[in-house]
Amino acid sequence: MNIVKATRKYEEWLGSHLRIVEPDLQLKHEAMAKSSFCFLRATFYRWLQVWEEVCADLGRAPRLLSVGDLHVENFGTWRDTDGRLIWGVNDFDETCVYPYTMDVVRLTTSALMAGREERLTMKPKDSADAILEGYQKGLQEGGRPFVLGEEHSWLRAIAESKLRDPAVFWEKMDRLPPVRGEAPESAREALEHMLPEPGIPYRLARRVAGMGSLGRVRIVAIAEWKGGRVAREAKALLPSASHWLNPKRAPGEIFYGVILRRAVRCPDPYVQLRGHWIVRRLSPHCSRIELDELESARGELRLLEAMGRETANIHAGTAEKRRAILGDLRKRKAGWLVKAAQAMADKVQKDWQAWKEHR
Repeated sequence: MNIVKATRKYEEWLGSHLRIVEPDLQLKHEAMAKSSFCFLRATFYRWLQVWEEVCADLGRAPRLLSVGDLHVENFGTWRDTDGRLIWGVNDFDETCVYPYTMDVVRLTTSALMAGREERLTMKPKDSADAILEGYQKGLQEGGRPFVLGEEHSWLRAIAESKLRDPAVFWEKMDRLPPVRGEAPESAREALEHMLPEPGIPYRLARRVAGMGSLGRVRIVAIAEWKGGRVAREAKALLPSASHWLNPKRAPGEIFYGVILRRAVRCPDPYVQLRGHWIVRRLSPHCSRIELDELESARGELRLLEAMGRETANIHAGTAEKRRAILGDLRKRKAGWLVKAAQAMADKVQKDWQAWKEHR
């Protein structure tokens, strides 16, 4: 099955589970053709097919609840219940049970592909070594959340320099177009549940964001509350693409809420699964760290190592698998990660070229 057929089949499956926003899906197709890194982010369904072909040996590694669609732009900041700034993985749309190697290889592959587009400057081996070192140390320690207070001052400086100005943020929210027609009642209920108190008047807007989730309904409730504005977003969810690929082997369950509760992390109290909607607070105090604005290769090295540690934080939530994973890592030959990531990156690049020719 080539990339064009895989995309068509996956989107047919997607449409059988939820309402597709066609303009957003077309935007996704255009973005897939412009950048190989965007293509990687947008096509996890294809990654799963290629993974079974290219990394069959890694597929036999210990399995556990994992992110799946992990990449270097799937990390951001939020505030925990104590108001502290936290950094970590911020999207679990494709969570399912995978070999632990899936997250580690995909994260490394994304770093290599970012390097091919000159968004990172590190050599492939250095990127792989930094991620693997962070991952292994994180597992050995049993995981530890990234609280950007007295520790991780270097990461806090990067994160805070990217925090959006409130005035700019709310101007952007004001420009969001209104929802056309009736919003799903289940989405309204989910949004109202997450507003700070019952009965607050709000307007509903449509938001276009992300890459892999483009085409799914995103609805934002924006309200005035006690002298300022608040916003909550509901995004439609469905089972991981692994269920599309192997419906008999992969469960049709949505694991988003499960992995949030299980992972070693300081949770965002404003992220909740409500039915088939994931609801979160939108705020100027939540930000994604932009790779292309890092000041030095040393900053990249530390950031990739931190991403490896945060991946370990997610996996350490399945405590009974930790010893088996560490044992498996000790048996692997030096250079296994960069070798696998380069093979996957080459395959993704080939698919990207085929997609561009199709478009």
